[in-house]
Amino acid sequence: MTDKQIPPQSQDSLQDEVRRLRRAVEELSILNDIARAISASLNAEEIMQTLIRKSIRAVNAEQGVITLVEEEQKSMKTLIRTMVSSAGAPAFHMHQALIGWMHLNKKPLSVEDPVNDARFRGVQWDSNIKTLLCVPMIVKSELRGVLTVYNKKDGQPFNTEDQRLLAIISAQSAQVVENARLIEEEKLYIKMQQEVGLAAKIQMDLLPRSNPGLQGYDIFARTIAAQSIGGDYFDFISKSDGRMALCLGDVSGKGLPASLLMANLQATLRGQTLVSQQPSECLLRSNKLLFESTSPEKFATLFYGVLDTKLHCMHYSNAGHDWPILIGKNNSIQRLKTGGLMLGLIQQAEYEDEEIPIQLGDVLVIQSDGVSEAMNSNNQQFSEERLQALILEHKERTAEEIIDTVVKEVRKHAGAHPQSDDITIMVIKRIE
Repeated sequence: MTDKQIPPQSQDSLQDEVRRLRRAVEELSILNDIARAISASLNAEEIMQTLIRKSIRAVNAEQGVITLVEEEQKSMKTLIRTMVSSAGAPAFHMHQALIGWMHLNKKPLSVEDPVNDARFRGVQWDSNIKTLLCVPMIVKSELRGVLTVYNKKDGQPFNTEDQRLLAIISAQSAQVVENARLIEEEKLYIKMQQEVGLAAKIQMDLLPRSNPGLQGYDIFARTIAAQSIGGDYFDFISKSDGRMALCLGDVSGKGLPASLLMANLQATLRGQTLVSQQPSECLLRSNKLLFESTSPEKFATLFYGVLDTKLHCMHYSNAGHDWPILIGKNNSIQRLKTGGLMLGLIQQAEYEDEEIPIQLGDVLVIQSDGVSEAMNSNNQQFSEERLQALILEHKERTAEEIIDTVVKEVRKHAGAHPQSDDITIMVIKRIE
């Protein structure tokens, strides 16, 4: 039978079948190209660029975009937005309403007239967006991304074949994109950990490498950060007249931001110690510098004392810090309160200072609030009263042993409860 003998209806059916077969071959070729391309890379950005270029070509669109999302406190947060445009096409902006719709419905979405679509009333679309097609990228029943193409080049709306093909591409590639993204997140996390480790080393290098060996005195200090890096600070600064400045501070916050403020505070105090004669003068100048160089929510508490080993006295000023505990040989207890407000809180803060004698056998303990406020699983604090009694009980021990005992008892009190704040302690004993 010749073509002329085939009935017209049969000819139409054969032509439709040929078109379907040709389309199926094209789709398989596209999917094969995508599979080869994305298997050759672990870079999420490269994989998404490849997917978008192939998708644009497959459905003859002007532009495409992949938006990766994650569920955060029941809201959608855009993580990555990768866009590819054909030559000369303006960059379109994917509206958050599309992501919200996709999060709720998790199925393909075709919009033929965005401005008048009842599903998106009130949405301000880019004027050049005529039609669009969105498909979800689902991983383990969760929406992890949205693949969107805009405007067919022939001016027609996207059809069911376009929607089916784009859905297949999305379904086949969602897990690959997610895996690549997770690998990149892991690399970024490792890099951040390395940077935090380096910051922690730099911070420890800023602290004194050894305790001062002053004749007639036993001095020891230790800091234990709640995180990899902390915001507590202590220092021993030799003055030109032979006296030594002893500092212990606690900056607001934790982690890297606190450590940066701590480094700023240390540099400020070291500079001011060299030019200021009185502790109150040193804190006054340091406060102004800190106020001018930090944001309003940043501040620091600080105990600053100058020890004179010849006259056996300490001249000090306390900038809103936990009151140090001075225990005399006869078990008398004095708290060092004289001073003023925290550093960096207000620009025109005023500070007072006081001079106290250091008698033979006296023990001075300077601590951060991470000691007395250490919590256990019942939300009970270690307390200043307990700290005071502990020092009184062990005052005959060396400065290092007193610190070891305090840290041991604080950890025993906390038990399994994680350390919530930095712990820093300095002990000064006059031994002869």
